[in-house]
Amino acid sequence: MNEPAAGGYDRIPFLVMFEERAAFKDTYAGEIGRVVLKAHLLRPKGRPSRTVLVFMHPIGGGEYLPLPVALAKQGVHVIYCNSRYVGVDYALVMEKVALDLGACVRHAREKLGYERVVLAGWSGGGSLSAFYQAEAERPTVRATPAGDPPDLTAAALVPADGLMLLAAHVSRARTLTEWLDASIIDEAHPERRDRSLDLYDREGPARPPYAADFLQRYRAAQEARNRRITAWVKERLATLRSEGRPHDEHCFVVHGTMADPRWLDPAVDPNDRRPGWCFLGDPRVVNNSPVGLARFCSLRSWLSQWSLDDSNADSLAALRRVTVPVLVVANSADDAATPSHAQRMFDAVGHDRRQKEEIKGANHYYFGQPQEALAATDVVRGWLEKHDLAG
Repeated sequence: MNEPAAGGYDRIPFLVMFEERAAFKDTYAGEIGRVVLKAHLLRPKGRPSRTVLVFMHPIGGGEYLPLPVALAKQGVHVIYCNSRYVGVDYALVMEKVALDLGACVRHAREKLGYERVVLAGWSGGGSLSAFYQAEAERPTVRATPAGDPPDLTAAALVPADGLMLLAAHVSRARTLTEWLDASIIDEAHPERRDRSLDLYDREGPARPPYAADFLQRYRAAQEARNRRITAWVKERLATLRSEGRPHDEHCFVVHGTMADPRWLDPAVDPNDRRPGWCFLGDPRVVNNSPVGLARFCSLRSWLSQWSLDDSNADSLAALRRVTVPVLVVANSADDAATPSHAQRMFDAVGHDRRQKEEIKGANHYYFGQPQEALAATDVVRGWLEKHDLAG
């Protein structure tokens, strides 16, 4: 695109606050009965706009990432808003995060004066944004998978005017399942393993390149493991309620959550990523490190975020209900959201106002890649103009 050179922008921190009645508190500290979200407005200097992009990731923390900054430097107004669960997901409930995103969308319109809001669903924010937009347009979710509030059909969520899925994965539940260590056969004793499925057993038979029948067996074992954990979670919740403790929780550890054959065999869901690596580092180490997905969980959080059969925040289901324009951007060297995720989301969109693009050579975060980040901003700006969402 032939546009002016990149310019400066103002970074304006602000708070989004709203009242919420809840039977118990699931975030640390802060005022009971009030949710306070920390947000940043990145406002280009001398470039007024009626449109703002809103980024939110379930656990936040992306306000200084390369892409939001690159967009602001190219004249795009950006809000990065953290959810109430910023930095941690052990108690995260996706239905509550949808309320958080809704509060930010409303704030952008009513307090900041933007006429049009476009959801910028980056990484884990993709399935969140798709879930939010589906519930804002055609609400169906009346409770969390654990049967708790909120009722999103009564939340009056404000629909956005467009939806972007940027280096996004299909859902937290599906992604975790694809990353689960299928060799673990006893959650209480994670060292008990099926060696024939252990990708990291240096003496075992599971070595790349992986045959199609092995991959089929491995994926089936991953799904079975997710469902075993879900069955235990539901049983534990039922026990607590039968004992007259309906608001009690039980926290637990999920071991082995970065054992996707993709990371070891570049022929599985191929792209330009580095073999033997994932976005968090060496997958063998990440598999049992504190930073792995779903490492620390609560019962309600597991059902809402990670349960393959119970989580409502599934982009593949949500995108069938979304009516606004949708942009899907895949990064060709992404070591977190691999090509099949972008394709599945694109295929799930239920209308023809959809567009899919690829940023050649880009990694998941655009770290150290200013030219690739600039290419992504060009795609975004071109798409905004195409749908009369720019300026």
